[in-house]
Amino acid sequence: MGKLFDLDSPLFSFLNKFADLIYLNILTMICCIPIITIGASMTALNYVVLKMVRNEEGYITRAFFKSFKQNFKQATIIWIILLLLIGILVGDAFILNYTTVAFPSWFRIALTVVAFIMVFTTIHVFPVLAKFDNSIKHTFKNSLFMGILSLPKTILMMACWAVPVMILVFFFQAFPVVFVLGISGPAFVCALLYNKTFKRFEPEENTDDGEWSSESEEETDNMDVSADSKDETLLK
Repeated sequence: MGKLFDLDSPLFSFLNKFADLIYLNILTMICCIPIITIGASMTALNYVVLKMVRNEEGYITRAFFKSFKQNFKQATIIWIILLLLIGILVGDAFILNYTTVAFPSWFRIALTVVAFIMVFTTIHVFPVLAKFDNSIKHTFKNSLFMGILSLPKTILMMACWAVPVMILVFFFQAFPVVFVLGISGPAFVCALLYNKTFKRFEPEENTDDGEWSSESEEETDNMDVSADSKDETLLK
């Protein structure tokens, strides 16, 4: 019974992570208020939750703003690009549904395919930016690659982000839950899902003959990632 309430017990570890997620959720929402900073905030959020999944977290605030500052420029540009693309897709969908002009069926199919590609990319783009050091072009490319490579997990990640929205729409009385975990909760679950995928593209420890494994080399060749300069373990 004593071990249950030990500071190193699974119970206290769970409660500690739960409290960190609540704090991280509030911190992210505050940093998203200016709207233009949403990209940097989501990147910083994903940086921290991946640390938490790997039990590498140190000071939450320090880690968050370290990533926020480091990725601000790229994250903001990516966020603006996403807003423009979403606006174009929403505008096209509106025109298709409310115009009297008859568009060919292939146009609707093409628009749906583009929308799915957008979702697959968006789901991974901020986690990829938080973890890997790359150009904006390669960040988008790698995000789409990971979304397709781990398609079942990508669908689960989409479902994770849909849950808070569904709660707000159908169970507004549960708004306090969304307020404390509506962003960091899905982000943490998604990090659990993409963690192994990310590890496949991170530099591995050298083997006895000083070479990477053939699997690591082959997969890294298909993806434009550089050695992770963003992943310095934080001191506790």
